[in-house]
Amino acid sequence: MFYQKTLFIINHKSGKTQLKDLEKNINIHAQQNGYDCCLYIIGNNPLNGILKSIEYFEPDVVVAVGGDGTVNMVASAIKFTAIKLLIIPYGSANGMAKELNIPANIADCLELLNPRKATFKNLDMLLINGKNVIHLADVGLNARIVYRFQKGKTRGMLSYAKHLLSEILLLGYKKFTITLNDNTVRTLKAVSLTFANASRYGTGAVINPDGVLNDGQFEICVVKPFPKIKIFTLALQMFRNRLKYSEYFEVLQCQKAVVRTSKKTTLQYDGEVFGDVKEIKIAMQKHALQVIVPVLPINPRFVH
Repeated sequence: MFYQKTLFIINHKSGKTQLKDLEKNINIHAQQNGYDCCLYIIGNNPLNGILKSIEYFEPDVVVAVGGDGTVNMVASAIKFTAIKLLIIPYGSANGMAKELNIPANIADCLELLNPRKATFKNLDMLLINGKNVIHLADVGLNARIVYRFQKGKTRGMLSYAKHLLSEILLLGYKKFTITLNDNTVRTLKAVSLTFANASRYGTGAVINPDGVLNDGQFEICVVKPFPKIKIFTLALQMFRNRLKYSEYFEVLQCQKAVVRTSKKTTLQYDGEVFGDVKEIKIAMQKHALQVIVPVLPINPRFVH
């Protein structure tokens, strides 16, 4: 027995599959398995359109068909409700889908609408300068790459790698003052700060090695200034999930934080550029979402 009412939020600009083929496959699957579905294709003013679609259709499940930005919008619309979230990865990186062990194949994803083949977990979210964050946000090196990526005309991992190489040539650091949980104050220099509930970027590089998705805590992952010659060593450690052993890396765990810097720095969240800021306020939103995930393999990123 499938969930009876499923709303699909589709960002057709994210994926490579033809929109008409995607819609056809979804409709056939719904007919074959006896559940009602409604498709909303993201247009102008997307969050408002998502909210109106939810109000009209009253779904049991909302399926985000897109990349991390689309997932973020859908999560923002249904947080702290009984509506469950399913992700169909359809973007350039799909970091959150990888975090949740969601299959890459659309047909396999649709099968997760069958409660016998899936389960659901509570998921924490962050609130950063008033914006909901389901995956990762950061300032520094990666945020500047995301900025370049958004301004560019091409997508995909090769484009990301090109922008990474450009940023390495300009590698620098900023001084930050971080207040943790209203009482502990740290002043430090960093190449990047990542505000993380999740563990890895869409590339597969692990920035938050011990992060848990529903423990009510988030991590500030600090990459300290390092010699440029060490960039490849650090990258290898990230992809091998060994970054926590680096002398240039530190993790601060908390439930809320305020980060300040004297010079403006670019902030990005879930692949979207927020803008240049001097102050970042981060708060935990514990168990904000119910997400549908495969039963197997068991995901170590959840408290079970």
